[in-house]
Amino acid sequence: MVTGTPRDVIHIRLGSFVLILAVALGVLALVAKATLPAVVLGVVAVLAVVDVVLAVGRQRRLGGGPRSTG
Repeated sequence: MVTGTPRDVIHIRLGSFVLILAVALGVLALVAKATLPAVVLGVVAVLAVVDVVLAVGRQRRLGGGPRSTG
């Protein structure tokens, strides 16, 4: 387990919530044949994934656990 900064923990938790919400609404938009909202929600989902990945990377870099480099 890597210790994390509060900022990284918030980014991971909010990012995962946004990701789930964007995927769910994107699927509904596709079912409703609304392509523009589906594309926008797809971009939001990709941005959420990037944010979570960057936050996890910062956590590993700054943490003191066995998987960190510090």
